[in-house]
Amino acid sequence: MKHSPNNPILLTSSLHVDEARKAIANLVSELLQESQAINDPTDIETVSLDQAINRILAEDLLSSIDVPAADNSAMDGYAFNGKCLATNTLDISLKIVGTALAGKPYEGKIADGECLKIMTGAVMPTDCDTVIPQEFTSSSNAETISFNSNQLKAGENRRLRGEDLQKGQAAITAGRLLRPSDLGLAASLGIATLKVRRKLKVAILSSGDELRSLGQALDAGSIYDSNRYSLTGLLNRLDLEIIDCGIVRDDPASLKQAFIDATSKADVLISSGGVSVGEADFTKQIMQELGDVGFWKIAMRPGRPMAFGILKPDLGNASARKTLFFGLPGNPVAVMVTFYQFVRSALLQLNGASQTEPPLMQALSETTIRKKPGRTEFQRAILGRNAEGRPTVRLTGSQGAGILRSMSEANCFVILGHDQGNIAAGDWVDIALFDGLL
Repeated sequence: MKHSPNNPILLTSSLHVDEARKAIANLVSELLQESQAINDPTDIETVSLDQAINRILAEDLLSSIDVPAADNSAMDGYAFNGKCLATNTLDISLKIVGTALAGKPYEGKIADGECLKIMTGAVMPTDCDTVIPQEFTSSSNAETISFNSNQLKAGENRRLRGEDLQKGQAAITAGRLLRPSDLGLAASLGIATLKVRRKLKVAILSSGDELRSLGQALDAGSIYDSNRYSLTGLLNRLDLEIIDCGIVRDDPASLKQAFIDATSKADVLISSGGVSVGEADFTKQIMQELGDVGFWKIAMRPGRPMAFGILKPDLGNASARKTLFFGLPGNPVAVMVTFYQFVRSALLQLNGASQTEPPLMQALSETTIRKKPGRTEFQRAILGRNAEGRPTVRLTGSQGAGILRSMSEANCFVILGHDQGNIAAGDWVDIALFDGLL
């Protein structure tokens, strides 16, 4: 493997966030190029439109028709031949000879000095090339209209046949993470089914003797496992197939068997807990026995420790399944931050998506934010708007990696770059919205 996750200096120096993301993207690219990569994630299936939301389009969707199918009106108004606008007459009067409705074309002829009342989307008669919006006209009776010729030019307010899409043109390109508007576009072309990538199978597990399942009593020092529920929600946003492997105790045999079981049926395994410095050495040993896994310190907050690589228990079998592995921190907020920063993009890339990076925008910080250069920080925050209508952002309060409430109350991340220092009130900062991502 050219880009081994073990190449970074493990647990002795910190990787920049961008370096870690690049290493992950390189390894995923290698897997996609290998003929035996992760149980062939390029499998394609056909689904109905109502089942296609959040799936990855596998092939270009070609338009079977011109859109629009004929020249039509972009306005409610009156259609006429625009050559009359070239005269020196400022005020123009036209006789109304009929009406064209959407879906009911006018079949007659339109002569010079005449016009047709027309609704938005109605087919333009061949004799007409211009539409004057209804609100720009005046009328003293029901038979004629008048308007000022300076109000428009010949050809205005007409949508041409094939202006949006021509027959055979790609309406949506392969790799698209399908959104509601894409499904509407496909339906407008008369297309009832789409070819999409097979759903990735993603196994999740939590490790730790202190963890308890919901419904169990909490004894001294124990906590409820929240991470699997956060991860389930994150994965459901991407409409992936989830395999819940439950809680695994800090026991070498149990952990190894859990990893072997997960890799037998999953394309990706995401664990939380057990990757920090000083935690049980057998965790690192088992992961490396089962494949090629690197243990990283990443210059970020929260979410510094992370493991990443390939699990392949049957090392002697060249065609054996390879499972992409992410070992995330145990703190609840750190789990969600590292998923957002590293796992989400890798899953989309592995599933054939063409756009994998989350969108960013900027907002004005309402307060001072303390920040040390040398690490990337993901602060939980609430996006709002000031009196001038500009976007503003304020932190949710304490930003500890174990304070899950800071995520629940927030609607965005404030992302402070590796080299940034303190942020003053009124400074612009990068933010990433949660909706559609988390």
